Amino acid sequence: MEGALDWADAEQQCTVWRDEGLRVVFTNGCFDLLHPGHITYLEQARSLGDRLIIGLNDDGSVRGLKGDARPINPQGVRARMISALRAVDAVVLFSQSTPKALIVALHPAVLVKGGDYCAEEIVGAVEVRGWGGEVRVVPFVGDFSTTALIQRIRALS
Repeated sequence: MEGALDWADAEQQCTVWRDEGLRVVFTNGCFDLLHPGHITYLEQARSLGDRLIIGLNDDGSVRGLKGDARPINPQGVRARMISALRAVDAVVLFSQSTPKALIVALHPAVLVKGGDYCAEEIVGAVEVRGWGGEVRVVPFVGDFSTTALIQRIRALS
């Protein structure tokens, strides 16, 4: 799929980066309607290391999390948009309800989530800390949300 690595290629890429002495940062999300809040968040995440890899919920896992009306954009479109951002080095899709297995497979040095999370509740935090990694929560910037965008669009129709 254009814009996304498969799991094996993502694991291999992360291994290469680590072998080169680079600090790999991981975050995940649906990134359904890309907005400035997402971009700022990803730039902040990227600033915590040398390479940023994104775990992107596939369409089925987005539906499981957000309901049958989502995603708005299919996974191929979302992967293409996210992978085109300067802050992002790689994107990998996952179908599980959480990214825990992907985090374990990729073995990042830094696990990042947005300000709506508390570090103790972040999926994969125990594992990342277990291998000496770091878990970071970055604050939200601005008043952006995909849900709010969808509501505004629906109000216009």
